[in-house]
Formats: sequence, C-alpha cells, structure tokens
Amino acid sequence: MGMGHRFLFLCMVISVSLCGCNSDQTYAGNTQPNIILIVSEDHGQDLGSYGNQIVTTPHIDSLAANGVMFLNAYTTYSVCSPSRGSILTGLFPHQNGQIGLATHGFEMYKAFENIPSFLKERGYRTGCLGKLHINPESAFPFVFHEIESSNFAKEKMKNYAIKASEFIKSGAEQPFFLMVNFPDAHFPLLRKVEGLPTIEVTGDDVLGTLPFVGADTERLRGLTADYFSQINRLDESIGMLLDSINATGKAENTLIIYLSDHGAQFSRGKTTNYEAGLKIPLILTWPEGLSGGKVIGDQMVSVIDIFPTIIDAVSAQPSRELPGRSLIKIADGQLTGHEYIYAGGMIGTAKYFYPRRSVRGSRYKLIHNLFSGEPDPYFPVYTDHIYPTVLSGTSREEIASLAVELKDVYDRWENPPVYELYDLENDPWEFNNLADDPNHQEDLERLKTVLNDWRVNTSDPFMDSVNFNKIRAEVDSINKYYPDHSYQKDTAFHWEYPDYFGDYVLNTK
Repeated sequence: MGMGHRFLFLCMVISVSLCGCNSDQTYAGNTQPNIILIVSEDHGQDLGSYGNQIVTTPHIDSLAANGVMFLNAYTTYSVCSPSRGSILTGLFPHQNGQIGLATHGFEMYKAFENIPSFLKERGYRTGCLGKLHINPESAFPFVFHEIESSNFAKEKMKNYAIKASEFIKSGAEQPFFLMVNFPDAHFPLLRKVEGLPTIEVTGDDVLGTLPFVGADTERLRGLTADYFSQINRLDESIGMLLDSINATGKAENTLIIYLSDHGAQFSRGKTTNYEAGLKIPLILTWPEGLSGGKVIGDQMVSVIDIFPTIIDAVSAQPSRELPGRSLIKIADGQLTGHEYIYAGGMIGTAKYFYPRRSVRGSRYKLIHNLFSGEPDPYFPVYTDHIYPTVLSGTSREEIASLAVELKDVYDRWENPPVYELYDLENDPWEFNNLADDPNHQEDLERLKTVLNDWRVNTSDPFMDSVNFNKIRAEVDSINKYYPDHSYQKDTAFHWEYPDYFGDYVLNTK
C-alpha cells in the first residue's frame, strides 16, 4: 500500500470505554482477545506501506491494509531500553527509571505494573521471544521466554515463528500475550544471512541516501542498501510468524500491534531527538475488532499509548493513571491523539551521556539540550567509525564535502545550542534552526512553556538542580574509575541514580 492509498474504515465490532468498563466484558466470540506485540529494531518508516518503493515488505503492508496505520507515531527516546520500557509500562523513561541501556546497568526505580504483569493477573499466558532489555527482568512475568539473546547475527530467523506456534498451541483455550522482538534492522548491517532475505537490495537500487542524513555518497548508498535488505528480511520473518499464527486457528481474535523501537542508526537518527530518531511505524490489526483498513495521518500518537490500548482491548480498567490513551479509540474516532508529543534522551551509557528533552506540536518542534556548551559525545561515534559495526555515520571527509548549509547542520549536531526550533511543515528533516529567528519567538516561547509544564507534571528529575548535579557527578565518577564501559565486567557495579531520582519522581507524583 503506497502513501496515496486510503482505505475505508468500518465500524469496530464492539465499542469499549477505557473508563468505567467491566473487566468481565468480552468481545465477539465471547473470548478475550489474544495479543501479539511485534517490536522490530532500529528503523524508521522505511516500509512499502509508508511509501518506500525500494524495500519489499508485503507482509507488513498486509497488516496495514487490513488494520490501522499511524503516520505520526513516535517513541519516547531513540535508544532501545528506554523505548521498550515506555512500551511495556506506559510511562516516560524518566518516570520509570529506565533512562539508559539495560546492558549498561540502567534500571527502573521499582517494578512498575506493565503489560505482562497486568495481563497475567487477568488470566493471560504471557510469552516473550527475543531480548527484553529492561531491568529488572523479574518485573516482567513471562512464563515463556525463548531466544533470549539479541541475535544481532540474524541467524535462524524461522525459529521465531516456530517458537511462537509452540507457545500458542501449548495454552489450550487460555488467552495469551506474546511479545516478539525481531533483531532487524539493528547493526551490524548484514545484507544476507542463511538465504534471507530472498530479495536483496543493492547500491544500484538506491537512488540516494536517507533524506535526513544530508550527505549522498556511493559508500553511504551501499550501507543504505544493506539497511533496506535488513528490512526485507524483517518482513520475511514477520511473514513466517503470521503464517504460524494463522495455522493455529487463533488469528481472528488476535490483536497484533507492530512497531519499531526507534529510528535508524545513521547520522542524525538513533540517539538523537530529531525526527529520524523518534518517528516510527505503528500498525494495529485485529480481525474481530478492527475491520478494513485506515490510515491515521492527522493524529499524533506515542509508544506510551500501547499499554492503554491493551487495557482497552481486554475491557479492563487501569490500576493507575497513565499518560497515554487507547489507539483503538483514536482509530475509532472516540478519542483524539496527542496535541503534543514528548521525548527524553540521555544517550544510554555513562560514556555517551548527553541529556535532552523535546516536544513537537502539529507543525513546530523544540529540542532542549540540557548540556549545551559541551559537544555531543556520540557525534564522533558516527563520524569517526569508532565501532566496527557502526560504519553508517557520515564521515568527517564526507561532511567536509557538503554545502555550507549542511555543514552547519552537522556542526549543530556536534555542538548543540540550548534550544533548537524546527518548522516540520517546511523543514521535515530539521536542517534550519529557527530558535534565533525573530519571526518565530512566539513559537519558541510557547513550546518552551509546554515542554516545561510537561517536565513538571511528569516529575522530570532533571528539573531539580540537586538531582542534576548528582547524576553529573555520578557519571563523571563512573567514567573515571571505569573507562570505556569497563563497568560492564564488574558484577558489583550499580548505578545510584535509581535511589535519588526514584525518591524525587515517586514522591512528587
């Protein structure tokens, strides 16, 4: 389905209310819906259904054609663990504490209620395929967890479908929740593994690099082709999964939610608060709950809406107030999307620490760089290719060959100002910072107020100077005594921030 297609959206089979609903209420067929949450890695809306004509994604496109596709969907943080923490808890990263990568010791303040714990209490079998990547893992009661590694080698992709079928068939008539975490399109960029994908993309197929990158060289086009090939493999993996679900006979009353955790790991994408890092694909399909297809282009939604959507689907009530809202009701016109979309960011490790916050409205977007005056430590990871698996960054030589305007874009990324303001209607890839433009001071001040209010209302610990100084001192101390992430080898290592951030957040709610 191309961007120009629009589908007739039929009424939902039933209508539920998130507030005041009876937890015993059931859907068509008198059974609670099964739920499958598919999360892919490190890619934006580079899918056929979102308008990309180079990739081959018929299975994801089929989900979109038979369900609801959101064009303006966002994550809360363009790094894996914080995004997944928001998906599963319905909270922003600074609200739950998963403000960095789980593999670097970051963890939630406490065991917050989450999708698997909520559903398990309501009689669901809960399963997970692939990495969880949130701490503590004990907070997520999966009774079935297979293929626990990240599998960045992209090997034995058919096993995801096999294990999914095994899980579904072993539960008799009990409703189930299954989270399937696919490794594509995470780095390393592997064009073909064990015969997948069957349809490869080559550099000759790519007419230009990803638009937000700005640079366009033969080297970058080749890497973009590898990235697109990984998306093709992702689609084929999802196709095998869907076939296994259909074979169980349970597809009709199964709600499938598909999304990526964040954007692609190319320059100005992953680890940033630019659109390329935060904007993601998001598709829902549910034969007994959502008929036909619909493209939602006038509503903004977030990963914090996943948990409320599932609560709505099972006709339950949330046990606490959540910042998100049901995507089912948004698709059905009972609710509107968010007036503003918010995101945090701290990069994710002790070495690459650069906190920022952002907000976007229907047209303008504001990024607040909390450490302005210091260079973004992740910039050289992209430009200098420090890690052998991250070669996709625009090199310094490639940057030097750019026009002056694009050199300024990269300089702004390396040395961020306090505020960046972008007109996404006329500048969708955020090349022209309007923060100092006299004609946009009203927009700047409005969004500064909106962002500040959100930070106060969600108890952002960085609003408190004591917390700000503590975390900065802790990061400096860790980097001094554990250079180059050596704390990962120390089993006794433990971040202190969950205590003082947690006290602030949990006591100011």
